[in-house]
Amino acid sequence: MAHVFQVGAGSGGMPVLDLICRDRRIDRVTLVEPDVYKPHNVERHLFPPAAVGQLKAELARLWLRERRPDLEVAILVHDLTDPGCQESIERAVAEVDIGVCAADNEPAKYHFDHLMRRHRKPWTLGEVLSGGIGGFVHWFVPDGPCYGCVASYLQRAMTVEPAKAPDYSQPAGPVETTIPASRASIEAIASLHALVTLGLLSDPANYAPGFTSLLWTLQRVPDVFDEAFRPYRFRIPRSPACLICRPTPREAIAAEDLDVALDQALARLGNA
Repeated sequence: MAHVFQVGAGSGGMPVLDLICRDRRIDRVTLVEPDVYKPHNVERHLFPPAAVGQLKAELARLWLRERRPDLEVAILVHDLTDPGCQESIERAVAEVDIGVCAADNEPAKYHFDHLMRRHRKPWTLGEVLSGGIGGFVHWFVPDGPCYGCVASYLQRAMTVEPAKAPDYSQPAGPVETTIPASRASIEAIASLHALVTLGLLSDPANYAPGFTSLLWTLQRVPDVFDEAFRPYRFRIPRSPACLICRPTPREAIAAEDLDVALDQALARLGNA
């Protein structure tokens, strides 16, 4: 049986959580989600309009228990990066089998990566591009590339127009995309995210889908994507020069050095 740790129960995170928790191998879930369900969420969310004003975490727990009464669901109504909440978050992560990141901002993704690597847990990440033109699914294992390796590689490997609208995968971008994706496109990427998560859960030591990061286009967009419904598979190695996960002598590590390295990495990626 498996214990899943997920951050995010928004329009992208909730479909992933719903899909993976229908797998009977999963008997425990710990969900981190601080937000309240708002009127503008209704169009692209699983929850009903009548639930507006309630905590997304509570709504997610109710949703899961209605479908899996046997499922143990713990919720943490925390911001993942809040220093005051790290003790309870660390305790939860230490007990889980796999992590699922459905956060939509870069600091949370880097923090999630840090938690998973510190506790040597496999994890997955899904990202929907602006307007629902496509999306990424990434998977990570303890000794593989970190999120910093992947984000840096994709910045170098992909050419996009400078004026392209912000999206969920843009480092240092806004929390919310400026061109909302449709529920259909969000759930298409969420389904891929769930499939990768369940595959990684089955055999973390030998999981080999042929990519580290999968980009799936959903629309043809001039100067961005030549074709709709085309997969791009990126096999991304761990970067020896990565400021986030490169080997460093233990005696040389200081909290200030790690903070500086992360700030530099975010700034460089944002200006790429």
